[in-house]
Amino acid sequence: MNSDYHVLVAEDHPALRKQLEFMLTKAGFAVTTVENGRRALELTRERFFPIVVTDWMMPEMDGIELCRSIREAPSAGYVYIVLLTAKSSKDDIVTGLQAGADDFLSKPYHPAELIARLNTAKRILGLELCLKRVNEETKIISITDPLTGAYNRTYLNDRFPQEIKRAMKYARSLSLIMSDIDNFKRINDGYGHPAGDRALRTFVQSISGVIRVDCDWIARYGGDEFLIVLPETSPAGGGVAAERFARIVSEKAVIFGAESIPVSASFGVTGFDLVPPRQDISPDALIALADKALYRAKREQRGGVRVQAWTPSALVNV
Repeated sequence: MNSDYHVLVAEDHPALRKQLEFMLTKAGFAVTTVENGRRALELTRERFFPIVVTDWMMPEMDGIELCRSIREAPSAGYVYIVLLTAKSSKDDIVTGLQAGADDFLSKPYHPAELIARLNTAKRILGLELCLKRVNEETKIISITDPLTGAYNRTYLNDRFPQEIKRAMKYARSLSLIMSDIDNFKRINDGYGHPAGDRALRTFVQSISGVIRVDCDWIARYGGDEFLIVLPETSPAGGGVAAERFARIVSEKAVIFGAESIPVSASFGVTGFDLVPPRQDISPDALIALADKALYRAKREQRGGVRVQAWTPSALVNV
């Protein structure tokens, strides 16, 4: 639909501006009109217009300067610019295109030709949007574990060091939880690997449903081991969260065919509160501490939680 492509029209002549608004609205476009380039630029900073139709000669800011300004500013997407002008020499066309215009239409123009050019703009913007979506999907695939939907090791190795640096820089708390499914091998051996895959997916869905959106995150570390990162959370708070995770996992059986498979998971928690700025805490050290706490949890009580907060001495034997 043309209304999906909101057109911003910059034209200083009132009658021509009204004519353009009527013409484009009749063609199905959503239209906003302004009287000069300065006002047009202000509006593009307030909201996104995928198509801009601008006159060349205007007071305060002409079409050429408007083109340059739009191209220099950050934008939510590509802006297709059509430049309208009585100028028609080759030099004028080159000047307009070099300023950032995508198309050039000489006055007086035929309404059908302008609509045809805007429909061309729609096709080009549609292709740009499809390419953008493909790139976003490719990026998501590259950092996602295909079986469980959790983040993968690539994302973990890139993001976790950033979380540690941010927490230390701003003197924030950070918790890391390592977890694995209890007796996972028995699930695979007793019900088959598809059942084990279902158990892994159910585990991730259970945790993802209760962690904070756009803050906490979960990554598959390997096999049935997962790491859950809780920014702005002390080790004690991480322990409370892990207790909740353990309860939720145990309450949600894995449904596989006609079977209802009971599942539990153990959790090892580590992390830090305020850290002296000279201390160096590596991702590997925190992961090792979480693994150590997880080992204690599995040894002492399946489905349990153990907390091993970071201290300089805690790193010695890791």
